Amino acid sequence: MTDPRIDSLLHDCPGLRLKTDPADLEHYGRDWTRRWVPAPLAIALPGTVEEVQAILRWASAQHVAVVPSGGRTGLSGGAVAAHGELVLSLERMNKPLAFDAVDRTLTVQAGTALEAVHNAALEHGLIYPVDFAARGSCSIGGNIATNAGGIRVIRYGNTREWIAGLKVVTMAGELVELNKGLIKNSSGYDFRQLLIGSEGTLGVIVEATLKLTDPPPASNVMLLALPSFEVLMQVFAAFRERLQLQAFEFFTDRALEHVLAHGAQAPFAEVYPYYVVTEFAAGDEVQEAAAMAAFEDCMEHGWVSDGVVSQSDAQAAQLWRLREGITEAVARYKPYKNDVSVRISAMPAFLAETQALIGQAYPQFEVVWFGHIGDGNLHINVLKPDDTADTEFLTQCEHVTKLLAGVLSRFDGSISAEHGIGLVKKGYLDSTRSAPEIALMKAVKRAFDPQALLNPGKVFDL
Repeated sequence: MTDPRIDSLLHDCPGLRLKTDPADLEHYGRDWTRRWVPAPLAIALPGTVEEVQAILRWASAQHVAVVPSGGRTGLSGGAVAAHGELVLSLERMNKPLAFDAVDRTLTVQAGTALEAVHNAALEHGLIYPVDFAARGSCSIGGNIATNAGGIRVIRYGNTREWIAGLKVVTMAGELVELNKGLIKNSSGYDFRQLLIGSEGTLGVIVEATLKLTDPPPASNVMLLALPSFEVLMQVFAAFRERLQLQAFEFFTDRALEHVLAHGAQAPFAEVYPYYVVTEFAAGDEVQEAAAMAAFEDCMEHGWVSDGVVSQSDAQAAQLWRLREGITEAVARYKPYKNDVSVRISAMPAFLAETQALIGQAYPQFEVVWFGHIGDGNLHINVLKPDDTADTEFLTQCEHVTKLLAGVLSRFDGSISAEHGIGLVKKGYLDSTRSAPEIALMKAVKRAFDPQALLNPGKVFDL
């Protein structure tokens, strides 16, 4: 039988596209975590800001919870609808709207894919520099809602640095325009920055005005083979000292093994325990010589065992695939993911302690490491054996995460560097944020959403 609330929604929002087929409920009701059984009320697919406003007004009046939905590529359960919520998908609102050549900004709808943003910027000879592997399927609204980072944070920073303005619909159905593209604006609280990273709990982002910048100089990609985990930071320091780094990523031999099994080409004849892929400016002979000097210095110190430099765009893409293909290659194992961060200066001590902890805690599980070492972000993927039940696997992983959270607390780190808290890391928020901070967060949530209907249960419980 049709839920009467659906008829009520269609009455209040004539012409609204709505999906209720079981396959659609499952597809739109989950993200990449695959831990919760999706059970949304329905899927609303508005095509205009006005429809978003009407949906939220109806939900407030009917006391129906709403889960905003973008590309659902998140890894924290932030887009999961498992308790009869209405999923509000922005996928139809997916177009660039305006380019301003003087301000060098691009205004887009929230459902626009990151890759489409990149292409739109390039049409004007500029770039939107935030980038990561899910660029073809993630949406800019979701990127903003999680303050997404990615592979070039070391050069360009996180999403937060590139947002000039936002249009947001509150749970009351009010449209608010935040910052309006201004460079300087000291007129009270900056709610734009508050909405960035709020994981859809304060408002629904419907449009974003993005800052653009000049394309980087010509660059090269180098893949390095390392003999041990301990030399990682020395290699980073050697390259950062001499080069303008665009990216500096590391991964393990186990990560490479899975990517090769997924169709990539082996970069070396031998297998090494650790690898780094780095991209750096190489527009002239001086920069190229500096890159070779860094490589040779690392070889002389025994920090690097082998290396290869890209000779073409195609080879650069092949080298990047070894890093960017990891998440897809291990997906079938239902990995338990930890996405953590500390200050770069704390990375050597934190890496040593974390490696020891993980090695002792998971002797029976395969652990795949990779991360954005240049910005202090480490990804730890624990792969579930086929013969281990989901509940048993999850219980063991959660126990270790509690220990890891304790290490992070001592290092003043974060339990979530770029994935968000969502549902997955909600129980560990107090390892990263103090009790007064969490109390303030809850007060802000109540101010924006008094009925607690917008993405309820994510980040913290009220």
